[in-house]
Amino acid sequence: MAAQLEYMQGMLTKYGPFDWQRLVPLAILGASVGALAVAYSAEVALSLETCVLCLYQRVPYVLAGVLGLAALLVPRGRLRTTAAVAAGGAFLTGAGIAFYHVGVEQHWWASAASCGGDLSQGLNVQHLQQQLLEKPPKACDEVDWMLFGVSMATYNVAASLILAVASLWGASRLRETT
Repeated sequence: MAAQLEYMQGMLTKYGPFDWQRLVPLAILGASVGALAVAYSAEVALSLETCVLCLYQRVPYVLAGVLGLAALLVPRGRLRTTAAVAAGGAFLTGAGIAFYHVGVEQHWWASAASCGGDLSQGLNVQHLQQQLLEKPPKACDEVDWMLFGVSMATYNVAASLILAVASLWGASRLRETT
C-alpha cells in the first residue's frame, strides 16, 4: 500500500498538479454530451417514445454543454468559474424538471405540460377528424422503460443532482486556482 501511494505521489510530481482550469470545463462538456448521447441512443436503439417532459429534461444538458465549451474557449480566469457555476445551476434546474416528471409518472400531481394531447375546442368537423387520425403525443405519466424498477426520469434526478454538486465543487477548485 505504501509503495502504491509513493508511486501516485511520484506521478503527480512528475506531471504536476491537475490543470483544473481545463479539467472542470471538459468534465462539464463531457458529462453533458454523454447524458444527451444516452438519451438519444435509448430513444433510437430501444425505440422509446419521448414525451414533452422528456424533451424538456434535455435542455439543461444542452445549456451546460454550451457553458462547458464556452469555458474552454475563454481565457483562464473568472469567466470559467462563472461558467462552471452556471452549469451547476443548469444541472440543478434539470434535476427539478426530472423530479417534476417523476411526480407526473407516479401520479403525485398532474402535468401542466401538454402531455398526451388534447382535442381542440374547434367545431370544424374536418379538423376534428384530422386530429382523431393523427397519432397522439405520448402521455408523460406512461413509463416505457425501467431498470431495477426505476424510470429514466428518476435516474436523471440523481444524475443531475450529482452533476450540479460536481460542477459547483469544480467551480470552487477553479476559484482557488485563479
